[in-house]
Amino acid sequence: MQTGITEPRGVPAGARMERAADGRQADRAEALRAAARQLEAAFVAEMLKAGGIGEARAEFGGGEGEAQFASMLRDELAGAIAGRDGLGLADSLFQTMARRYGSGG
Repeated sequence: MQTGITEPRGVPAGARMERAADGRQADRAEALRAAARQLEAAFVAEMLKAGGIGEARAEFGGGEGEAQFASMLRDELAGAIAGRDGLGLADSLFQTMARRYGSGG
């Protein structure tokens, strides 16, 4: 007689549940990491804006359209900076969020 529920390959149900919980924990940690990278990118975009990156030069003044594309340029630059090594802010944000929301990693 067999005790406990098993998968077709003979993995006990307890191990299967443990693996599922580990998967959820990993998914949550990855979601927190993604949020931390997005926050860092938003911060970098604001720094670039304050630094005048993407502002229209007086001699070329392209009007409202140029202002729209300038914000897109800043967002893309910020995403590229944060997506590489970034400023290290994303790591700090992730650690703080992981402690607060209970997802280690």
